[in-house]
Amino acid sequence: MAQVLRRLRSSQPVARFQRCCGLFPAAEEGRRSRGKLGRGAAARLPGRSCCGGGGGAGGGGGGPQGGGGRGAADCAQKYVVKNYFYYYLFKFSSALGEEIFYITFLPFTYWNINHDVSRRLIMMWCIVMYIGQVTKDILKWPRPHSPPVVKLEMRAEYGMPSTHAMAATSISFTFCIATINQNKYSLVLGLMAAFVFSTLVCLSRLYTGMHTVLDVIGGTLISAALIALTYPAWDIIDHLMLTSPFCPILSIVVPLLLCYNYPKLEDYSPTRADTTTVLGAGAGATIGFWLNNLYAAPDYPNESLHLNLPPISEMMMVVLAKFLVGVFILLVTRYFIKGMALRVLCSRYQVSVNNLEARRRLEIEVPYKFITYSSVGFSATVLVPLVHDLLGLI
Repeated sequence: MAQVLRRLRSSQPVARFQRCCGLFPAAEEGRRSRGKLGRGAAARLPGRSCCGGGGGAGGGGGGPQGGGGRGAADCAQKYVVKNYFYYYLFKFSSALGEEIFYITFLPFTYWNINHDVSRRLIMMWCIVMYIGQVTKDILKWPRPHSPPVVKLEMRAEYGMPSTHAMAATSISFTFCIATINQNKYSLVLGLMAAFVFSTLVCLSRLYTGMHTVLDVIGGTLISAALIALTYPAWDIIDHLMLTSPFCPILSIVVPLLLCYNYPKLEDYSPTRADTTTVLGAGAGATIGFWLNNLYAAPDYPNESLHLNLPPISEMMMVVLAKFLVGVFILLVTRYFIKGMALRVLCSRYQVSVNNLEARRRLEIEVPYKFITYSSVGFSATVLVPLVHDLLGLI
């Protein structure tokens, strides 16, 4: 068993998967091309530039990048793409675990699908992401080494577990479980869709060279275990989230305590900032849920589940309009609140807004991230529905 785990943690399976999908280091492919096609063939191959850490082919040692912590200027890595179908498929799949997906899909479920489903998705997303990020910084396992792995991204954080895999598993299967009793579709079909979604995201982390096989498997299993453990309490937590008078206070105090007491590292890692982003968005959304329930805000997304639906073209236009209006408001909120919070905090601590090192300090990073994304979460659940109501998008 120990030998199997060592192999799964090694960089070699990741490199082999990349080669099978048509992704090669430019130097390696250049040597092959010169042997077959003569000199200069490698220069004509389609290539892109990326950075990757150095180091050996093993699974341990080094910093978060697994390569001794070299900077981007020292680790420029060219690579050759020989199968663009896999390249674009996995690049797109990898984006399904990024902020752009969370800031669009999670609010979309609230505006256009069902409030109950959205609350469960956000609850599980916060739990899974916090545990995943903290586990990374406790275990401190490096990412795959380059070479032999081609790295399409650069992330200054540790690898185990893959939070992309955790979030994809959590969101897809929570969505399936939460909607199966409210929508007329087969459980098997829903589980298959969730499996395909999470599998694509997991494979994309291997293709981009960001995680070992063990990182991805570990993230998936942790997420599945958390769903199984919390599922019996979903209704209880949801009821407390909507009705408890302590909900707004706890929604702010608990996430802030978790963020301020995040595990400390010798070198800076963006995991604390990412965790604060997730918990801040969840806190703002939870307060919005509580206020909407308190003031009996219309649960208009449930109307989309009724049988007397409007013509499909009209319904799609309304859904698209809600989405575009909502995302625009969220992006504007994020832009202005982030700028304001940064200016106030940097003025308070007498540092420049453009000083990246100062912005990474605990007393600046945590409050500015939390204020920014709690405002985004609150806007998604309170402000955007009000604008939809004013515009007649119900």
